[in-house]
Amino acid sequence: MAMNRKPRTPREKYGEELRLRRTAAGLTQEALGDQVVCSPTLISHYEAGRRLPKPDDAHRLDIALKTDGFFVRWLGDLDSKFARYFAVAAELEREATEIRQYAASLIPGLLQTEGYARAVFQAYRPNYRAEELDEFVVNRMERGRLLSGSPTPIAWTLLDEAALRRCVGGPHVMAEQLRKVADMAESGRLRLHVLTFASGAHALLESMVYLLNFADAAPVAYVEGLQTGHLMDDPALVDACQTAYTLALGDAAPHQESVALVRAIAEEHEHAQHRAHHR
Repeated sequence: MAMNRKPRTPREKYGEELRLRRTAAGLTQEALGDQVVCSPTLISHYEAGRRLPKPDDAHRLDIALKTDGFFVRWLGDLDSKFARYFAVAAELEREATEIRQYAASLIPGLLQTEGYARAVFQAYRPNYRAEELDEFVVNRMERGRLLSGSPTPIAWTLLDEAALRRCVGGPHVMAEQLRKVADMAESGRLRLHVLTFASGAHALLESMVYLLNFADAAPVAYVEGLQTGHLMDDPALVDACQTAYTLALGDAAPHQESVALVRAIAEEHEHAQHRAHHR
């Protein structure tokens, strides 16, 4: 069945096209490697989507295969704006028909406001350069348009109460951020549930999780830690992540109650700002 196949990332499609063009030209990986001045093993990595060629190598691929700049131009579209460990997940989320995410301590990147994202990146990089910070924020805002441009993908967000109460960027930034989440939920663009502190222990206590479903490929799951991320496509592991998400969802507050709670905590942040101003 088609649903059993793994979703293909853009870089895997790039590699498949390279393999087809090489085969059509009657070249082995060894012969192409000789012309590109690289090993046949590296050509194999390119074709499997495990590696991307550098611009100079892509140029030599175009010369060897007589593809008139095709691989150089396509390479420009594949240059990821995201951390290495998240790059493939970022590619796949654009193909997803359904996204389900759980966040333990931070509002997920897809939902972040500019002020919130800037505060997060600034905390990650204490010796940041202003222009570098601007680039990170712009990339995150562009990624967030996935949920503002069309009714797909269907989006579920499960938030721990800690993510709502942690004051990232100051009270005003937090109030703005939480109101954005509540507005998206009330508009029907987002199905929102909150795991309150009163929920106690739950099935996702140990980790954030990001679940992606596709129309014509098997689902995947992604988890992330400090400077690392892991994309899972093994059916047993993905199923275990989906089950954990379902169990945690059962412990969460209903949608309308969750929206009201998010708005109430936004008000608490706003009041905290007013109190600070009047001291």
